[in-house]
Amino acid sequence: MTTNEIKDFLLLCVIINYVFLCIWAGVFMLAHDWMYRLHSHWFKISVETFDAIHYAGLAIYKIIVIVFNLGPLIALWIVF
Repeated sequence: MTTNEIKDFLLLCVIINYVFLCIWAGVFMLAHDWMYRLHSHWFKISVETFDAIHYAGLAIYKIIVIVFNLGPLIALWIVF
């Protein structure tokens, strides 16, 4: 694999992951009550806990994307 192929692959990964992150955040904001009702059928959870879990999940996912996709991509752009 050449460095250009790796850069293209990492860019595609960043795009796909951020689209997923935006969809997750959008559904969480726009369909919050529906998501809560769906999950509360399976688990006994308060609204505050549900919000905290999703907010933490969004934050952790974003950090993982930055560290494992965007960081190496920027490093390759700087070096090559």
